[in-house]
Amino acid sequence: MKKIFITAALVLAMAGAASAQRYCVIDTKYILESIPEYKDSQKKLDAVAEQWQKEIDVKFQEVDKMYKSYQAEQVMLTEELKRKREDEIVAKEKEAKDLQKKRFGYEGDLFKKREELVKPIQDKIYNAVQKLSASRMYDFVLDKAGGTTVIFSDPKLDKSEEILKSLGVKK
Repeated sequence: MKKIFITAALVLAMAGAASAQRYCVIDTKYILESIPEYKDSQKKLDAVAEQWQKEIDVKFQEVDKMYKSYQAEQVMLTEELKRKREDEIVAKEKEAKDLQKKRFGYEGDLFKKREELVKPIQDKIYNAVQKLSASRMYDFVLDKAGGTTVIFSDPKLDKSEEILKSLGVKK
């Protein structure tokens, strides 16, 4: 009984505090997908990623080919030649993994390309949100795109359309 009372008191206190603050909800995923520049950037990123993945796949196919050839010839090779071929295979595999890491790893080429193409669009959205927040005196802005940030939002609080409008995007 005591737990229920404490929980109810906390909920009421938070509700009271929240009602004193002004806030709105936006959906950055919806906003981004409504901006033609973003769609173009995504297509470019997808094309580059596909090209790089093909390049990496070729490297791994070479490793696989080398390994199969080694397995077929292994019985006829001296210990020294076996070691040499194994080292070549390992080196080739390391080269392929390094390329994969360079292209798709943390802060790799794809990350940098995304920063180059998408970050300016995200910055425009952020600036538009800041302007809206300042002009409407919102204390905070919630983003429902993440899915876990907002459990429920009244559609009248969603200001995504206003952000798009301020960015000059017509729907």
